[in-house]
Amino acid sequence: MTVAKPVKQVKIYTDGACLGNPGPGGYGAVLLYGTLRKELFGGFRLTTNNRMELMGAIVALQSLKTICDITLFTDSQYVVNGINKGWARRWRQRGWMRNKTEKAVNPDLWELLLNLCERHQVTFVWVRGHAGDPENERCDELSKQAATARDLPPDKGYPL
Repeated sequence: MTVAKPVKQVKIYTDGACLGNPGPGGYGAVLLYGTLRKELFGGFRLTTNNRMELMGAIVALQSLKTICDITLFTDSQYVVNGINKGWARRWRQRGWMRNKTEKAVNPDLWELLLNLCERHQVTFVWVRGHAGDPENERCDELSKQAATARDLPPDKGYPL
């Protein structure tokens, strides 16, 4: 008889920032597992706020080495609604079209995020930004710090 390993329960907080939209941008993420804490951040010289919101979630999920049960907190309704309301899955089914005439924006990042959500069990939760949640505030600091860094790399997916 094989006993299944318990799945790690991880809390992730993410945020994205852009100085101008488009402009230099950054993302930040805080991962919490028991007493362990990991902070991740990065940025690009020319990107958009929505791309950075997506990148925060993607980079955090990519950093996990095993399959996890994740609660991901973000102040981005774009990210939460894209997943929870099934928008991104429908866009992918339609060949990355929002409808018959409009292309979906950021299909490269949505594809990565959807694939990561198929690997892990992820619950997306919206939190109000700048409302005093310490982890959301920390992600905001990390993303702004990343957006102002020197010698940021190009965002190869922007513009498509």
